[in-house]
Amino acid sequence: MSIKNLEPNGLWKNFYELTQIPRPSKKEEKVVAFLKQFGENLGLETIVDKVGNIIIRKPATPGYEDRMGVVLQAHVDMVPQKNSDKVHDFEKDPIETRIEDGWVKANGTTLGADNGVGAAAAMAVLEATDLVHGPIEALFTIDEETGMTGANALEPGVLKGDILINMDSETEGELYVGCAGGIDTCGYFTPKFEDVPAGSKAFQLIVKGLKGGHSGMDIILGRANANKVMNALLLKATEKFNARVADIQGGSLRNAIPRESFVTITVPEAKAEELLAYVPEFEAVVKEQFAAVEPEMSITVVPAEMPVKVIDKETIARLIEAVAKYPNGVIAMSKDFEGTVETSSNLAIVKLVDGQIMTASLQRSLVDASKDELAAEMRKVLESCGARAESTGSYPGWKPNINSIIYNTMKKVYADKYGKTPKTMVIHAGLECGILGSKYPNWDMVSFGPTLVFPHSPDEALKIDTVPLFWDFLTETLKNVPAK
Repeated sequence: MSIKNLEPNGLWKNFYELTQIPRPSKKEEKVVAFLKQFGENLGLETIVDKVGNIIIRKPATPGYEDRMGVVLQAHVDMVPQKNSDKVHDFEKDPIETRIEDGWVKANGTTLGADNGVGAAAAMAVLEATDLVHGPIEALFTIDEETGMTGANALEPGVLKGDILINMDSETEGELYVGCAGGIDTCGYFTPKFEDVPAGSKAFQLIVKGLKGGHSGMDIILGRANANKVMNALLLKATEKFNARVADIQGGSLRNAIPRESFVTITVPEAKAEELLAYVPEFEAVVKEQFAAVEPEMSITVVPAEMPVKVIDKETIARLIEAVAKYPNGVIAMSKDFEGTVETSSNLAIVKLVDGQIMTASLQRSLVDASKDELAAEMRKVLESCGARAESTGSYPGWKPNINSIIYNTMKKVYADKYGKTPKTMVIHAGLECGILGSKYPNWDMVSFGPTLVFPHSPDEALKIDTVPLFWDFLTETLKNVPAK
């Protein structure tokens, strides 16, 4: 069965169309063109701004012109993650979807329901002829996943609405009223390259099979970080076997918990057998440590082609020290919202690029001062180990407002429709609401969505039976938006 045949049909049809359009972050040209054509084909006012955000306006249903204007918002880019054995070009190939045990999943890649399902819902509202609503503006932003470029570049005064409904949350039955801010911190080590010592053998150390996931939503799960695991192995390999590092490639995206790391090393021939015997011992210890959360973890060593050069020992020693000292995972839990992470850090990338070793991490916090302090601590660690450090791309959090008109309207609509009160939540992820609210301080904001698990990883899955609930809640909300 194709996802095109699921209900509500309009939403699923649009989501299927989005899966067929390559749209990794910073490569959204095709989906921008698609949405521009979509709006124009409906005869609706359609705007593409200077960075590629799309705004489509739909007039109010007759008799509802006095209602507060609603901005339906979703981002159009997706995280391009795949399993190492999957052949897939995110800039050319469509996403292969499948239905399994009540979930929609992809075949070895991310699904793109983050945030394609929100975009599909906005599209369905725009093209529907049987809904009742006030003035609607759909805002489709670009490049949310790698810097919130679209939200940051949105110009004040373009949108006319009073209410922002963000559809990028990931648990049905929850209303989100706040989110974490974030900041990226990178370190740069400039190594020297030396000849491979005579009498060496080359190997590749491989850490893979980790679950990874969203560095905001999934950080609380205590999953292993491939860069941290590899760093511990490198420390032992350099100390015990005089290993020399030729290449290091760990992680790929700033907002994804790293699932894999690959390091090419050389060791003296006399140490080769000891290394081969040691790695399985190391694997057993680490797998026991993470047995509950990383059942598929694999740490192996295999013969490799002899590299041309190796990195000097001093740089590798300083890199290992820095990564070992890097705070990673949950740093603090919120005292105001039970079970919610307040502050965290994710060491996303450690890799050799263009002659430099780069580390990249993302600090998040519900408290802006806390993320800035943590980023400063990261820079201090890096600089003490001889790296150049910088923090960039800071974005604000979204402060909760329990007196929000749309929040209280949606609480009542949900209770009347489903006979229970939705949960009030604050999310430890970087919704665009914080940035958008700084551009439009008059906006009343809320975020919600269907149930989506393991975004930013190939395990991403959308729960089918929550999508009709999400859609019905959205359309009933639009019908009940109060007058100005």
